[in-house]
Amino acid sequence: MTASDDRIASSSETTAPDAIAPSEGVLDRALAIVEFLRANCPWDRTQTAESLIPYLIEESREVVDAIRSGNAGELEGELGDLLLNVAFQIVLGEEAGAFDRESVVDRLETKMKRRHPHLFGEGEREDWEALKARELSGDESVLSGLPGGLEPLLRAHRIQEKLSGVGFDWDDAEGARLKVAEELEEIRAALDRGDPREVMDEAGDLLFTAVNLARLAGVHATNALARTNRKVEARFRRVEELARDGGRRVAEMSLEELDGLWDAVKAEARDPVAKPAGRRGRAEPAIRASGDSSGAGRG
Repeated sequence: MTASDDRIASSSETTAPDAIAPSEGVLDRALAIVEFLRANCPWDRTQTAESLIPYLIEESREVVDAIRSGNAGELEGELGDLLLNVAFQIVLGEEAGAFDRESVVDRLETKMKRRHPHLFGEGEREDWEALKARELSGDESVLSGLPGGLEPLLRAHRIQEKLSGVGFDWDDAEGARLKVAEELEEIRAALDRGDPREVMDEAGDLLFTAVNLARLAGVHATNALARTNRKVEARFRRVEELARDGGRRVAEMSLEELDGLWDAVKAEARDPVAKPAGRRGRAEPAIRASGDSSGAGRG
């Protein structure tokens, strides 16, 4: 958890108990805004912690989208929206007498100190998941605490991290790579047998193992897949554009023709200073392809 370490301590990894700089309290303004809205806006006054869940989820996803877009201005705005939702939950907790802003921050600070003992003079550096596992009660599962709403790819990653915290893991990415190869053979055999339920089971095993390989290679599968999704979407939108330039619609084109355009778009991406495809250029032969494209260009 080096990223967390960097947020809490300086690059010299200060170990003094007071290593966290005192706050100016600027984020308290978000709490003050919510208090004002609760007192003066009928809609805000009627909201509950539960009624605000859809907005909290939506704003969280919009923050993720803004991060992936690389647009700092958009991210700034979305972080404000998310902060408003977090502040709303804190103020509602205070109104109900369940907790207050001080207890929320105190709990966060206590947890971070417990999880980073080497930064606060309380012990040696330890694996994050191993520390969390040691905090569990005797009959509590290592897998407890996983939110029920996690989408499957992220849940697979988190399951693997938690199991790794107690030593149930491959030594390195090579072990996971060999397991992926094994799972590929098993899904091939399942396809040959033609049992849809078996194919589903083996496909799940393959995906889970692929997530493991990505994790051990230092890549988060969710981010990797999101990146590929964006790349494929952008490329196919460009394919559609090239088809329109040639007076065609992709729904009317053969696989060979689409492959030709796909290869042209990939070449365009590799050589962005080259003449754009499709502007009286190399897209026209691709649109009129006569079947010489192998289909290997997809992917």
